Amino acid sequence: MTALLEVDQVAVSFGGIVALDRVSFDVEKGEICGLIGPNGAGKTTLFNCLSRLYPVQSGDIRFEGKSVTRMPKHAIAAIGIGRTFQNLALFRSMSVARNIMVGGHCRTSSSFLENAFRIGVASEEAKLTEAVARIVAFLRLEPYVDVPVAALPFGLQKRVELGRALAAEPKLLLLDEPAAGLNHEELSDLGRLIREVRDTFGITVLLVEHHMTLVMGVSDKVVALDFGKKIAEGTPAHVQQHPDVIRAYLGAA
Repeated sequence: MTALLEVDQVAVSFGGIVALDRVSFDVEKGEICGLIGPNGAGKTTLFNCLSRLYPVQSGDIRFEGKSVTRMPKHAIAAIGIGRTFQNLALFRSMSVARNIMVGGHCRTSSSFLENAFRIGVASEEAKLTEAVARIVAFLRLEPYVDVPVAALPFGLQKRVELGRALAAEPKLLLLDEPAAGLNHEELSDLGRLIREVRDTFGITVLLVEHHMTLVMGVSDKVVALDFGKKIAEGTPAHVQQHPDVIRAYLGAA
């Protein structure tokens, strides 16, 4: 069977700096795959290639068997790839519900003008409102549904961004350092949420994260990068013990 996501010999350079050096790995449907590596290893570059923010200079990325490397950026969400960002990109003056609703508009067929003038959008808006309500309940955000995002603590803002990504009904969810800035209790809750996203919504997850306890605790498979190269791939236990991974993180001889 074809994997949901196939990264095939992907290479990207910026001037004389090699960011990705013929990286290959697959992510199976229903899998939680952790992508790890020291700063500058190429993790975010790969995410930006998956999102079509960066062009792939050689190699290919296939989603459900089809190449995405020449798709327009706006088509990525529509085919089923969602993403959160390392730095929050929320509409701070808008409510929690409205921020989450924004993510679902890629699933509506109404044009910009139809939405602006409320022409024939009542049915779609009602369905989207129902979907947002389910996501709000799943993320335990009911007490904050009408609160402007700017008034929420950082951990709850992270949950809102996850909710916005879920509203797009992705088949593959790219989580870019979701644990950054969270406290110990919020980290534990995040691990539960990631597993429940997979189990409740049937969403495949590709996770970039520096917090190794989180990655190793939730991932079915881990891929390790260093200086743009893949240095290890396998179960969390296998990758943790891999000498190249230990060397990359600890600088061991």
